[in-house]
Parts: sequence; structure tokens; C-alpha cells
Amino acid sequence: MFSLVKSAVLCGIECKMISVEADASDGLPGFAMVGYLASEVREEQDRVRTALRNSGYRLPPKRVTVNLAPADIRKFGTGFDLPIAAAVLSAHGYLPQELLDKVFLAGELGLDGKVHGIHGVLGMVMEAQKAGCTSCIVPLANVREAAVIRGIEVYGAAHLNEVVDHIVAGKPLSRTFVNIEEKISSDHVRTIPDFSDIRGQHMAKRAAEIAAAGMHNLLLGGPPGSGKTMIASRIPGILPPLTVEEALEVSQIHSVAGTLPEEGILVERPFRMPHHTISQIGLAGGGTNPRPGEISLAHRGVLYLDELPEFQKDTLEVLRQPLEEGEIRISRNSGQYVFPAEFMLVASRNPCRCGYYPDRKKCRCSEIEVRRYLHRISRPLLDRIDLHVEVQQLPYEDLVQGGQEESTAQIRARVLRAQEIQRKRYRGTALRFNSELSASDLKKYCPIGEGEERRMKQIYEQKNLTARTYHRLLKVARTIADLEGSAQIEQRHLDEAVLYRPAGSLM
Repeated sequence: MFSLVKSAVLCGIECKMISVEADASDGLPGFAMVGYLASEVREEQDRVRTALRNSGYRLPPKRVTVNLAPADIRKFGTGFDLPIAAAVLSAHGYLPQELLDKVFLAGELGLDGKVHGIHGVLGMVMEAQKAGCTSCIVPLANVREAAVIRGIEVYGAAHLNEVVDHIVAGKPLSRTFVNIEEKISSDHVRTIPDFSDIRGQHMAKRAAEIAAAGMHNLLLGGPPGSGKTMIASRIPGILPPLTVEEALEVSQIHSVAGTLPEEGILVERPFRMPHHTISQIGLAGGGTNPRPGEISLAHRGVLYLDELPEFQKDTLEVLRQPLEEGEIRISRNSGQYVFPAEFMLVASRNPCRCGYYPDRKKCRCSEIEVRRYLHRISRPLLDRIDLHVEVQQLPYEDLVQGGQEESTAQIRARVLRAQEIQRKRYRGTALRFNSELSASDLKKYCPIGEGEERRMKQIYEQKNLTARTYHRLLKVARTIADLEGSAQIEQRHLDEAVLYRPAGSLM
């Protein structure tokens, strides 16, 4: 007897529908699985047979063949346990095929029949809805992330027997409704620390505001304890809230990586801070079964690289493509995978390995050691960072002063106004922020007058700029003008933008 159950497989962060076919026929008893299977999928036949037996199903001795179609897609993961079990039960007459036609199933089975959680359920349910499924049964641990998808009934199961009873007898399974709009629009308490906690450092905070307004990349330099990490960790708080579409997009990535919160959806922009010992695959993503790395997990948010020169140089170079193109392409024998990577890069570095150069009372590094340390960051990578600012050690008086510092809410209000100007300016185009402007776009959206043109020529020659840094300087000036509400880029905007391109062979 033939049966068919719908499921899905992860291909990077995308999902593709898979038909789990089972046939039970007379002949020499056996259990065979075909369909371009990875090793962990081949192991599922033993897991499924044991789970069926321990759940009380005594299957007659037949020749069972399970096919996962289409056969040209590599099948990874452990999420096929539940659909394989359902297909086998249907092939033996326990489940009527007509009750499975519009049902999507995914989940891992324990040997006792319990249904365990898997990664990537959010994207699977989205794909199932597009394929015309009317209901889906997923592990109880994944039901909240699946429930954010509208237009499909979502049920969570804790045991194989619950799935069978639900399909055959209509016994209710756990069902959850998640109002994604309410979660995003609610004025929940933000867990991000406030900018008002930072004393002084007005130039660094101004640079963070400009970076957030135009989604520019930012490099913070300075000695240890000067506040670089404090500033970086507060930047997500001045970014605009996620839209519903962005929340679903970001949550799908984190669902694949298994980093979704219990609520089943991310409602705040990601802030990722990997350790400097991270590998290239950990940063960019990949592996035998490619999964997103820290760059993609920071999509629509902030990727903070603390102590940038301490990262392996080859690891840092993988940042070049995503910073320019907003995506990462990974090629494997099983296909090509594209991971989204539109993020704001915020990085920090010490002036030398010990951190105290040029204070010779504390620093014992030689000039050669200082240059070697700074040269661990390549010029092409530095060129892709729009703003460079030095965070100075605070004097005692500034640290203990009782003056009121600007709050995150005050800075965010200006950032939102500047981004609204950009939204109106780029309406009808693929652009959203000033940082996305190409060289040809600059002529249209960043025109400057004759006086400003002379000033730019002077800056270009004095700072020994590359073509890329020249274009980035204009983009930063455009953002500064937007923060001021100015329709034109004026000389004072250029002069402020220059402050964030320090002179020096590495800058």
C-alpha cells in the first residue's frame, strides 16, 4: 500500500518541500530508504522503527520502501522522523491517506516515541503554507515559532501517539496563536542599556548616531576601559524597531540556527558579538550542511567585533563581500547557498597590543610592534568602514560630573527622522539607506556646489583617499545633512564627515 506525507528540508535558510513516500508490500521483510540522503537521515529508519514499536504499533512483516522526493535535493537533518513514521503507518493502514493530503509534518522522534524539537520550523511552515497545506504538526517545542505564520493551522505534538489520535480521531493537540503585530508594536521594556549611562565621549556618541541614521559601519579606537563596548552595545537601541516583514526574515534565520527565544520570534534588532577566536565558517556560515554564521545572524542588526586586530586576518577578510553586497554565497557539492547579510558593522580596537600607546608611562610596545598590530587590519577592509573615531580616556571630572547625558530615546528620535527622510528620498527604488548608495547614485542623490567641490578636492589630496573612501565620505556627509534636515550637502557637513576619517597610512 502506497502513502505520501508532506515535509520539508532546509537548504541554507530556505526550505524546499519534500514528499515522503512509503510503500508496504509483500515479499522478503525489510526497510529501505532512498532519495539522496545524508547519513543522519539514513539513521532515521532505525529510530522510526523503534519509536513505532515502543508506541504500541506492531507492524506486520512486509517489505517497506521509503522515498524522499525529489531525489536531486540532498536531505539533511532529523526532522523527517515524524513524517516517515506517519507515512509508514499510513502504508500499513493505520492512517487514512485522505487525512494526510493537506497536512504538513516535521519533527524528530525519540526511541520512546516522544517528538523532539528541530531547527528551521518557521521557514518550513512558511513553505508549507505556500504549497497549499491547511495544517501542520510540529514538535511542541517549536509550536510558538510556527504559530506566527498566518493562514495555516499550527499544532504542537509531544508524542507520536498524539499525532495519530489527532489525525484519526480528531483529538485536540496543543494549538497556539501568536499575534506578531502586537508583539512588535507593543511598547515593551527594552533590554538594551541606555546611552545616558555613558559620561562624556560626545564625539563617539555622535559618530554612533550618524552610523545608525545612515546604517554606516563604525570603528571605535581607544585604550581599554574608555567605553568602546558600552557605546557599541547601545547602538541597537537607537535603531528603528523591526517591521513585521523584517521580524519574520530575521526570525527565520535564527530558527535555522536554533537561536530563537522562547517567544518564537525576534522583536528587537540582533546584536551579535562573537569572540575573536571565531573561525571563518563561524563568522560567514557554512559547513557540510551549510548553516548561517554570525554575519547572517546579525542581519538587520549590529555585528560587533571587539578587539578587531585580534581576529585572524583570513577570518576578517570574509567580511568584504557581505559588506559590499549584503549577502554571502557559499558553494558546496550539494548546491549554492545564499545567506542574507545586511548588517551594521561596529568594531573596536586598541591602539597597540597592550592598549596604551602613545602613553609611554604605560605602553612598552615598540613602534614596529604598534605598526604590526594595526596592520593586522587590511586597508581594503578599513576602506569599507565609513566612520573612524577615537574614544579617549575620560578625565576624572567628566566621569563624576552630575550633568544629564542624552538618553537613547532622544538620540533615536533624531535617527528616526533622518531615516524617514531617506525613506521618502529613495521611494520607488531598491535603496533604503545612504550607506547603500553606489558611485552612480551619488551623482543623483549627493550633489554638491562649487565651494563644496573645491573642499572635497582638498580633502581628497590631503587625506590621500581612495575612490571608495571618497564615496563613503560623501555618503556620511549626506547622512549628517539628513540629521540636520538639510536638503543640500554643505561644507560644514563635509567638514564633520572628515573628522571621522583620521589621517594615517591605515586610515
